[in-house]
Amino acid sequence: CQAQEQTFSQVKDSHESAMNVNEDAVSRRLGATNKVCLYFIIATLAALLIFALATIMVLVVQRTEADPAMEGIKNPIRTGNTFEDYLRILQSAIKRAKGAVAYMRVSSAVNSSKLHLVEKGVCEAIQCKGQELEITEQGLYLIFCHLNFHFPNCSQSPIDLKIELLVNDRVDSQALSTLCASETCQDKTFKTLLQLHLTHLKVQDRISVTLNRPEFLNDISLPNENVLGVLRY
Repeated sequence: CQAQEQTFSQVKDSHESAMNVNEDAVSRRLGATNKVCLYFIIATLAALLIFALATIMVLVVQRTEADPAMEGIKNPIRTGNTFEDYLRILQSAIKRAKGAVAYMRVSSAVNSSKLHLVEKGVCEAIQCKGQELEITEQGLYLIFCHLNFHFPNCSQSPIDLKIELLVNDRVDSQALSTLCASETCQDKTFKTLLQLHLTHLKVQDRISVTLNRPEFLNDISLPNENVLGVLRY
């Protein structure tokens, strides 16, 4: 009996020892697995953080990078002539003018697209007569034309206005503007257009201006603001 009790005790101790070993092994494995999961989570979060920072940096660089169509927020590259451009050119031209100058009022002529000069204005060292300005001194000239238009009634379709600056009856410069669309215009519509042209002119060159729709020229409300002129540089 004592021998059997000792044997049973040894078996029990052996079983308990084996169970303790298995529990320790399982604990170690679970700990290792948890560590792997923790490292994986940390690595994933780090990768996401790096990706987010890189995305933010790319967006910041794109916003701060110079736009090809802009020199900067304060100095945009102009893609067309504006009133400020015209004013700056005229101011410079007046300062550099060399005596020859004409500033003549124009009005629409009957049955003609070419505008007529009105005997009111400034004309020095230039022949101003009929429908033309005639050059008497060779040089570099700035030609300008300022016109006002009046549309008494709304049109059902857009209206194209074309200004042509002629030298010796040949088109040297032209501008086209579309306006007075039926969905935007009111009962009465007014429009102002300014055309500038810089060119070399010879003695006896003749300058004139034509309109494709001279009937819309505002000769009533602002007659003195319709002007054709030249300045010699």
